[in-house]
Formats: sequence, C-alpha cells, structure tokens
Amino acid sequence: MPDTTTLLALLLALGFDAAVGYPYPLYRIVGHPVTWIGALIAGLEAALNNPAWGNGWRRMSGIIALIVLVGVPLGLAIIIQRQVPHTLLGAIMIALLASTLIAAKSLHDHVREVAMALRLEGLEGGRRAVARIVGRDPEVLDEHGIARAAIESLAENASDGVVAPVFWFAVLGLPGLVAYKAINTADSMIGHRNVRFEAFGWAAARIDDLVNLPASRLTGLLFALAAATLPGAWPSGAFQAMRRDASHHRSPNAGWPESAMAGALGLKLAGPRQYGGHIVEDAYMGDGRRDATIDDIEAALGLARWAWLLMTALVASGLCAYSIWHI
Repeated sequence: MPDTTTLLALLLALGFDAAVGYPYPLYRIVGHPVTWIGALIAGLEAALNNPAWGNGWRRMSGIIALIVLVGVPLGLAIIIQRQVPHTLLGAIMIALLASTLIAAKSLHDHVREVAMALRLEGLEGGRRAVARIVGRDPEVLDEHGIARAAIESLAENASDGVVAPVFWFAVLGLPGLVAYKAINTADSMIGHRNVRFEAFGWAAARIDDLVNLPASRLTGLLFALAAATLPGAWPSGAFQAMRRDASHHRSPNAGWPESAMAGALGLKLAGPRQYGGHIVEDAYMGDGRRDATIDDIEAALGLARWAWLLMTALVASGLCAYSIWHI
C-alpha cells in the first residue's frame, strides 16, 4: 500500500518529468534505464532463443528470460526503496529515479514534432517525424494518415508510458514501477507474433497485457473526463466510443485510450494499417472523421495534457487524504 513518502515521491516525479524529462546530455553519457533493460533483454534473447529448439522449449526459455529480466531490476529497486529514508530527502531521491521511467514529456514532445514537421516541412517531413514513433510504413501515409498515426501513438503510449507507470508506482512503489517497465520493454522487443518471437516472447506479451489492463481503462476514463475541459471535445463521445469500440481492438488494452481519444475529438482512428508491407486488419475506433489534420494532433496533445493534469491532481488528493488520515 502507498504511504506518504511514496505518494510525495510520485508527485515530485511527475513534476520532474514535466519540467525537464530525461535530459539528452545525460542520455548521451549514460544512456537511459530503458536502454539498460533493453540491453539485458537482447543478451537473454541471444542466449536463450535458439531457433533449433521446439516451440515448447522456446516458450519455457522465454519464461526464464522474463523472470531474470524482471528479477534483476526489481531486486535493485527493492534494495533502494528499503535503504532510502522516509524523509523529504528520501522522497526526492526516489522521485528522481522514478521520473526517468515516466515518459509524459518525451511522448508529448515526439508527437508535437510530427505536427511541427507537417506544418513546416510538409508530407516528407511529417513522414520522417512519425516514423520515429510508429512502426507502420510511413511512405504509404498521406497527411491524414500521418496525423492519425501520431494521435493513435499518443493515445496508446499515454497508457503504456505515463498512466501505467504512475499506477504501478502508486500501488507498489519504486519496485512496482521498475517491474512494470521491464515487462513493458520486453513486450515491445520480443512480444511479436512472428517466427522469431512468437514462442519466446509469449510470456512477455501475456504478462504485459495483464499489467496494462487497469491503466488502459484508467487512461480512457481520464481522456473522457479531460474532454470536458477542452473546447470542441466531447466527453459523451469518448464514453460512447469506449463502450462500443474498445473491446473490438486487436489489443486487449490499446482500444480503450484510442477509442476514448477518437470519440472525444470526433475522429475515426485505427482500422486497417500497413506494417512491413503487410496490411494488418483492425477495427475502427470512433465513428467520426478519417481526415485528421495537424489541428487534430494539437487537440489530442491538449487532451493528453489535461488528462495528465487530472492524474496529477488525483495523486495530490491521495497524498493530502493519506496525510490527514494519519495525523
């Protein structure tokens, strides 16, 4: 259960991330915690994912890899949390560590770059910018497709990169946050349905679906509530789209934030998309316009900012309530 130090650290971490994110000079010098986790995943995959083994053995080796991957950083996080004093200084120390694993500023800036590139450099600039945040084939995207891809990425990653880390930190402290990021990074690297990873990454993909379940629904709810504060957005549209469309998405989780975003902004997101030369069929999220624009990207960013502000207010309210309760 969270305590005052945990909630204060979380509130500070959100502030640190919003203010400075993860400084690029620091990234150039030491990398990023996610890249360290990624290096461990790559090493485990190279050692344990033998293509000569049958699917059963590869699935088992993937489970072993996931246990190691989560266990190593989780153990370090438990040691750190136990050693840090339950004081303001301790909360600041935990917050500095936690802020590196919350990606609100980074996500916002990357999506904003797509809008800026489209506005200043046109179609080719937009394609280059959106290729940094989505896996689909950028050369087949027109301006509307680029805008939709950016908005969809913002919606899904608002859950995976922001709300889920905050949720697991609030529930289990720094160890919960670190374990979540290890699982989520593993899914992004090996949780693919192809010959190389379908068996080995099976455990990572299934566990990632499970740990993202609460945050994806919470993100959709935050988008719907935030729509009440954004001119031209529709809270009722967000709720209707989630109720009608979310469960039809090929992902058990991504449909909730995507449908809420689509309904709030009057858009029609997802649907068939092209990855690696292949069309991936998916249900549509929302029943509005397909012709998303640069202005829609900006509106989506505004919706995300309000949603994150509401989330921060919830954390602050929890801190105040806990403090009063324990006076």
